[in-house]
Amino acid sequence: MSASAPAPVVLVTGAARRIGAAIVRRLHADGFAVALHCHRSRDDADALAAELDAQRPGSTCVLQGDLVDAAVLPALVEHTVARFGRLDALVNNAAAFAPTAFDATGAAAFDALMATNARAPFLLAQAAAPHLRAARGAIVNIGDLYAERPRADLVAYAASKAALLGLTRGLAVALAPEVRVNAVSPGAILWPEDGADAAQQTRILDATPLARLGSAEEIANAVAWLLRGGFITGEVLRLDGGRSL
Repeated sequence: MSASAPAPVVLVTGAARRIGAAIVRRLHADGFAVALHCHRSRDDADALAAELDAQRPGSTCVLQGDLVDAAVLPALVEHTVARFGRLDALVNNAAAFAPTAFDATGAAAFDALMATNARAPFLLAQAAAPHLRAARGAIVNIGDLYAERPRADLVAYAASKAALLGLTRGLAVALAPEVRVNAVSPGAILWPEDGADAAQQTRILDATPLARLGSAEEIANAVAWLLRGGFITGEVLRLDGGRSL
């Protein structure tokens, strides 16, 4: 990117912490201006934005909103374009995760998972499409191994992530040829913050041929590669250490 070229712009949802923050740091290092979306983690988002703005002034903005609220979604795109003048990429990273027994999952819980994990990426892509088409940009959705290999206590969550993978393929067709759309489907990257019991951790690692957790940075590197360009769209890149085998 030449010194005079405008920085490409990316909107990352769920950008304040964990995998989202790693994606933001990597894309910012690659020269992107970044709109960081958060919901409840405003302090973390502001701290990350300040850290990156110290490196390159004016290169970030923070947007807060609940992705379950459909009215918030076009506003996120509008605010990003108003701030930076363009939008080149969208990373749908934010997710709701709620292990629940099948017979204890009610309609409201199911709908909440679908709203965040599938409906929000769809509506964000819809709002972003004119800008992404103009930029010949790209979308990366963050899926999950459980979309294709669900656990008994993750039926609703797995369904929502499976919908996101279906959305990835559908959008790749609908937005072609101007916009490429792909997904990264992680396996075990970070343990849930509320913990996973030791026996479950052992089972997961025993089922992973590479015998370790992945890192948030490895997911971020994959996202950066998919955004960079190339003859790839509608694909799901599995970063699970071979666990899907």
